[in-house]
Amino acid sequence: MTEHEEQATAPRDRTHRETGEDPAQRDTTQDARQNVQQDARDEERHEDGAHVSTAIETPGVPDAANPELVIISGMSGAGRSTAAKCLEDLGWFVVDNLPPALIPTMVELGARSQGNVARIAVVVDVRGRRFFDNLRESLADLDGRQVTRRIVFLESSDDALVRRFESVRRPHPLQGDGRIVDGIAAERELLRELRGDADLVIDTSSLNVHELRAKMDAQFAGEEEPELRATVMSFGFKYGLPVDADLVADMRFLPNPHWVPELRPFTGLNEEVSAYVFNQPGAKEFLDRYAELLRLIAAGYRREGKRYVTIAIGCTGGKHRSVATSEKLAARLVAEGVETVVVHRDMGRE
Repeated sequence: MTEHEEQATAPRDRTHRETGEDPAQRDTTQDARQNVQQDARDEERHEDGAHVSTAIETPGVPDAANPELVIISGMSGAGRSTAAKCLEDLGWFVVDNLPPALIPTMVELGARSQGNVARIAVVVDVRGRRFFDNLRESLADLDGRQVTRRIVFLESSDDALVRRFESVRRPHPLQGDGRIVDGIAAERELLRELRGDADLVIDTSSLNVHELRAKMDAQFAGEEEPELRATVMSFGFKYGLPVDADLVADMRFLPNPHWVPELRPFTGLNEEVSAYVFNQPGAKEFLDRYAELLRLIAAGYRREGKRYVTIAIGCTGGKHRSVATSEKLAARLVAEGVETVVVHRDMGRE
């Protein structure tokens, strides 16, 4: 998947008025400021006379007035522009490559838009160079204002990133006079803390543009935000652990259907394979206890404000045991009201 260049969307320029401060004009200036502030307060009243507070008048904006904010970041070449375009298509106001110090200003403008800008997505990455250092300060500012914000982090393997940069014949923004891998390593170090704070990590190493858009749609297309969204992913250990997994379960303690000749051609989606897996000692007990453990973890995630969880279920090749277990586990989660997406990462890879 190649990250397409998107034209940067920037906030509209704001006109600033400068007022003289010499003694002869100070009183007149003060009266003018008071008139402007009074006019602004009058405009902020509804027809029923109710007053709407703004960030100019109070340190924080009322929760109901704050726009929903999503910060999109991650590795260069991992699909940030595609993710941003997906949110734009879903009706979000998207700003690409905005200096982090201006994020609180964008939130203020959205809060004062009387609901016209209810959802804002901001792409923040190392292209901002020195401005990127202001990100943590801006996030602390948003937390102080009780702004609902989420961080989406786009991840990818070094090999995939190198292939993408080589395919478009563009240098990495941080490689300087070095190699592409040098730029990737420097970027990973800069983004390490942000990745740890992310609410949603999406690994795009094996995703194409359409699959990434499907993941974004699954997370953001709903009209009502669910309490918790889960991705249950089957995978094969021989192909490596999913880097975006929050929880990992190993199904290799069960007999492998691969060694049953009549089951080998099929996958865990086949009823015969699923029945074989769950007729093995310990299989049903594992599913029951793991589902119970997930209920406990999910309650803690909700308390901590975590809205997304990726549960990885692995076996040797990601074809039989992990697939069957993922399907059963996802059905349990759906029955308990958790919006769930099932992904079989390595099925068909043999």
